[in-house]
This record gives sequence, structure tokens and C-alpha cells, in this order.
Amino acid sequence: MKTRREMLCNSAALLVAPALPAMGFAGTASAQALDEIARPLDVPYVPTPVAVVDAMLDLAKVDKSDTVYDLGCGDGRIVVRAASRFGCRGVGVDLNPERVKEARQNAAKAGVSELTRFEVGDVFDFDFSPATVVTMYLLPSVNLKLRPRLLKELKPGTRLVSHDFHMGDWAAQTTREVGRSRIYLWTIPERQ
Repeated sequence: MKTRREMLCNSAALLVAPALPAMGFAGTASAQALDEIARPLDVPYVPTPVAVVDAMLDLAKVDKSDTVYDLGCGDGRIVVRAASRFGCRGVGVDLNPERVKEARQNAAKAGVSELTRFEVGDVFDFDFSPATVVTMYLLPSVNLKLRPRLLKELKPGTRLVSHDFHMGDWAAQTTREVGRSRIYLWTIPERQ
């Protein structure tokens, strides 16, 4: 049986059709954006297990004062779980309008709609600078392409947690194994 990491890496080699649910991230969504996908999806949708979600939030030491941004939020489970467990605010962004619709429904079911926001958009265009914690389950190539923006635009002290994939030569402060998953934690350093 393949691990989630292997499934994501193998899927990256395929042309991802717009109908395939996937993870992504970007700007403000309009009502019309929910009915169409702006561009092909970069990463296949593979949900993060709840045990891994909890471990990611715990590793980042999320609390009520945080604003959690999930890049490629899928069904919104990380943002919804953060709002439910800690009462913090959260924003999720995904390229797939169906996933965003599902995330909004999941927030409503959990009673945290007033603490959460979900948008259709592209990770490379979206303003994530208000975040105090950023979570992601993206492919290594996407992480590396996104890394310069994260370092430039996030405030020093912002915690960054990645499920299964590293940031190249930027060594993680901490890693944790949860089942067959690996979680990485970085903190945005002071600017020099």
C-alpha cells in the first residue's frame, strides 16, 4: 500500500485534470469563482488525517490569539479544527471551488463559520501576510517555489507547519512522525 507521500509525489507526475479535486491557494473569491476553476490544479487532494491535523496544530502551539492560514485547504479540516479546538481565527484557500464549498459547509456544521473564511484562489497570488501560523500539505516543488514569499511576507515569529514535505535546504526546527506521516516546523526568522 502506498503512503500519502508516495501518492502525492506520483500524482505530481500526471497531468492533473480540472475535474480532479486538488489543493491550491490564492486571492479573493467572487461568487462566480465558485462556479469555475481559474487554472489547472497543482496538487491532488489527499485529506490530512485528523491525528496529523491535531499534531500539526500542537507542534505550532496554536492558541486563541493565532490566525491560522491553510494553503491548499481542501475540505477545510485544519482551519475548522483550529477554530473548534482553540477558538482562533482561520483562513483556508484552495483552487477547487468544490473543496471551498465543502470547507464552508464543514465550518457551519462545526459552528465556527464566524471564526473562519474560505476562498477560491491561487497560493502564488494570495495575501497570507496576516497569518501567525501557516499550514500546508503541498508538493516539494510547490513548497520550494513558495518559500521566498513565505520568508519575505510573513512576520518574524510566524510558525510554518508542513505535512510530509520539506523546504529544501531550509532545515526544519523540529520534525515529528505521526503514523506514516512526517510533520515539519519552521519559524520565520528576524529580517537582517
